[in-house]
Amino acid sequence: MKNVTLKQLRYFEALAQKGHFGHAAAACAISQPALSVQIKELEAELGLPLFERGPRSVRLTGFGETFRKRVTEILRSVDELGDLARSVQGGHIGRLRLGIIPTIAPYLLPRLVGHLSAEFDGLDLHVRETLTPRLITELHDGRIDAAILALPISEPALTEVALFDETFVLVRPDRDAAKPVPDGEALQKMRLLLLEEGHCFRDQALSFCKLGSAMPRDGLDGSSLTTLVQMVGAGIGVTLIPEMAVAVETGAAQVSVAHFAEPQPARTIGMVWRKSSPMAEQFARIAEVVRRVGAAGGPQPVHA
Repeated sequence: MKNVTLKQLRYFEALAQKGHFGHAAAACAISQPALSVQIKELEAELGLPLFERGPRSVRLTGFGETFRKRVTEILRSVDELGDLARSVQGGHIGRLRLGIIPTIAPYLLPRLVGHLSAEFDGLDLHVRETLTPRLITELHDGRIDAAILALPISEPALTEVALFDETFVLVRPDRDAAKPVPDGEALQKMRLLLLEEGHCFRDQALSFCKLGSAMPRDGLDGSSLTTLVQMVGAGIGVTLIPEMAVAVETGAAQVSVAHFAEPQPARTIGMVWRKSSPMAEQFARIAEVVRRVGAAGGPQPVHA
């Protein structure tokens, strides 16, 4: 193992993540033959194959899976050495790899990016938009530094900070605007359009309606709030969306928006990062910016 290099470990991780030599090489900004040579040299040093090569893709061997877990820990620790240096040098953040879930990203990011750039000089922001389970995995693996999502997460290795609360609103066709607003139980009898499985917002909407996620439903599972709202406008059913999405999603659709009676369905938006990160103080400052921007958009701030 004396000849294994950090560069080889990063190439290995890229190939394990992409599952394709060409895609991994592009991500690492090297040629595909050069990447292949480095992986072969790593396997020769270890004395065991790390990948099963197929005609169109590659996948990890059993040993490769075990090896990757240790490599992930090593690369995360190396990255945190850089974070440690920055934290000592006056708190300069530099690169920030920020994860965010799809039901927040389009509505918060346009306002947030400018505030972060103004608050943190020289900030190099990289945004990763995906579902909560993937963000948590990538956070543990060190592929992102922090994430904005719906709480609670309840992961022992992560710090989570509540930032603001926002309510859910009912979106229904324009023709129904004058009808009484149904409660959660009444929604059970309506054609409720929801995000597809994997979105935490889907589970929150089902919880309000007292519907189990495994129950068969006669509706549409969409991949985005945009799709759901447009389908409501077409008269297919009704849906719930977070309040921050109203201005963006409902302007061009033939729909009406109504608030539920108290207690209104709501979610808590927060930010999470690894407890082991030396940049915890800087992340807390970023969280305060997110809190201000989120609260300015209408939701209620959660005071620390």
